[in-house]
Amino acid sequence: MIKNMLRGSTMLLLALAPLTVPTVAVATPMAGVPVVSGARVAAVVLPLADAVDQLTIVDESRTGYDHTKFKHWNSGLDPADGCNTRAEALLDEAIEAPVVAAGCKLSGGLWHSYYDAAEVTDPAKLDIDHLVPLAESWDSGSSAWDAKRREAYANDQDVAASLVPVTARANRAKADKDPAEWMPPLPDAHCRYISEWTATKLRWGLSSDQAEADALKVCETTVVHYTPAP
Repeated sequence: MIKNMLRGSTMLLLALAPLTVPTVAVATPMAGVPVVSGARVAAVVLPLADAVDQLTIVDESRTGYDHTKFKHWNSGLDPADGCNTRAEALLDEAIEAPVVAAGCKLSGGLWHSYYDAAEVTDPAKLDIDHLVPLAESWDSGSSAWDAKRREAYANDQDVAASLVPVTARANRAKADKDPAEWMPPLPDAHCRYISEWTATKLRWGLSSDQAEADALKVCETTVVHYTPAP
């Protein structure tokens, strides 16, 4: 069964989950929050301009921010594997799998850093970038979350775009900047980066400032896919 939801000028077609699922949540793009919790949530697909328009525009504040308020890296999706979130993200994103030694020590392998098109064979030379940095998330609404939700954000492996293996030099050049202040050095990466930035903000119900929102509306044919976080 399919329902059509008309919101403004945007028509979203959301498919209900299979009959084996007892309850179904219909995702809404507003603030990135599902209508019903505790059930499967449909992905939302929007043209970039429409997705950016879903972001709440507010002035940002970093008052009270400290990275220690976001517990990371934790024990990851599989506590029994001995790998923390960083290591699990590296394993998930490897083009060629590394060797995993005792204590989840990784060696070898191959990764593609899409920010700068670098090929990396040493996992120690990679950073796992929070696509929307922890400080930026604080500015945009995570300051109001409890510690458990901030930990979930900092270790979000349910969506590949949330945690990105990139070269240390690219990640450190980015630091805590938003797209109005920094973009990947590779021009071909810009539209992907903007799409995933917007998707991450909508997934977690984070806001945007005006300069940031203006900087996001530069890829006319880009589509944003996101699933609201639990």
